[in-house]
Amino acid sequence: MRHGSHTGDRGPRRAGRTTRALLAPLLVALLLGAGTDGSGETVSLDGDRPGERLDVTLTRVVDPAGPEPASGGERLVAVELRLENTGTVPYEDSPAPAAHLLDTTGRRFTGLSAPTDAGPPLPGTVTLAPGRSAAGYVVFRLPREARPAAVQFALDAGLGDDVAHWSLS
Repeated sequence: MRHGSHTGDRGPRRAGRTTRALLAPLLVALLLGAGTDGSGETVSLDGDRPGERLDVTLTRVVDPAGPEPASGGERLVAVELRLENTGTVPYEDSPAPAAHLLDTTGRRFTGLSAPTDAGPPLPGTVTLAPGRSAAGYVVFRLPREARPAAVQFALDAGLGDDVAHWSLS
């Protein structure tokens, strides 16, 4: 799998949600050999509705992204995403739960729409008319010892079949 690539392009690589979840540890192993951190890479995603298309760019990764959470033993990691509606219909979704961070052991962490020292978060719900864009941070709470390996993003609050992947190693 290439760095900054996506699956589910409506061709033979399209995987169901269950299959994708079962293959996450294997995916991490494949991504670890991909190279750079993915910053600046844009991936186009098709939604389930006709005319729904979004260009997603991983702009920056901040680790750590703020003070240690009160629960201790954890740290915040933030990824800055830029979302651009390149489709023909309005895009409305919750980007934080649509983002996932995988660590080097295959654990998967779901994004949060939360304040961070890195910068402004993406809103809890983003609505974009065709041609419009939004940018901001999605925050992840990771164990202190976890090493980020990859970021994933999918439409439909993370349940879409078309998934973007960026390697962080």
